[in-house]
Amino acid sequence: MNTKRHFIEVSGLRVEVVRKAIKNLHLGVYPPVGRVRVAAPLRVDDEAVRLAVISKLGWIRRQQARFLEQPRQSPRQMVTGESHYFQGRRYRLHVVEENAAPRVQLKGNTALELYVRPGSDATKRRAILNEWYRRELKALVPNLIIQWEPVIGVQVAEWGVKKMKTKWGTCNIAARRVWLNLDLAKHPFRCLEYILVHEMVHLLERYHNDRFRHLMDQFLPSWRLRHEELNQGPLAHEHWD
Repeated sequence: MNTKRHFIEVSGLRVEVVRKAIKNLHLGVYPPVGRVRVAAPLRVDDEAVRLAVISKLGWIRRQQARFLEQPRQSPRQMVTGESHYFQGRRYRLHVVEENAAPRVQLKGNTALELYVRPGSDATKRRAILNEWYRRELKALVPNLIIQWEPVIGVQVAEWGVKKMKTKWGTCNIAARRVWLNLDLAKHPFRCLEYILVHEMVHLLERYHNDRFRHLMDQFLPSWRLRHEELNQGPLAHEHWD
């Protein structure tokens, strides 16, 4: 898809404008500090984008205030004593150095043990933990897809997990491919289920319009509560570069 990207200033806000071959204008505000982004059709000029932003200034300011009020983890140094999250529960990290293959294991409901080789730095330790998150998340997804495909009436041809800076999930409608954010492993299972259903419903309706919301209400009536829970959780510092 052909895209063009630049920035404009509107009432003191720096707004990223991305022009695409799409039909409608979409305005979003993203964590951690409320970055404003507008996806606009190729035919829409900057003045129309400016007017759209001005018409939503109150909403934009409220969203930015919400992000700034959210609890936010300090940068993780990957050392014993830090707090890390898995499936919505907070665990105390315990780093164990040994001359063996790296691994991660939970100890009860309070401790997350990270086994690493002596001398490993924070980058290597984080990579080991992220790979464990990836495996744990990917173990949950197949059964969810099997459960929801007949309910929604769609088929997912391909899916994957990757780090994403501004979205919990995305889908390619033509390829019927779904991507899920790796950080969903840190949140409760019900949040993962909500994002997967959200992306699968996009296979029926591309846009976040009334039809999309009606379908979400039909298939997952609690989706608004799950959405709120997901976006009010602690934000991992290292995720939002």
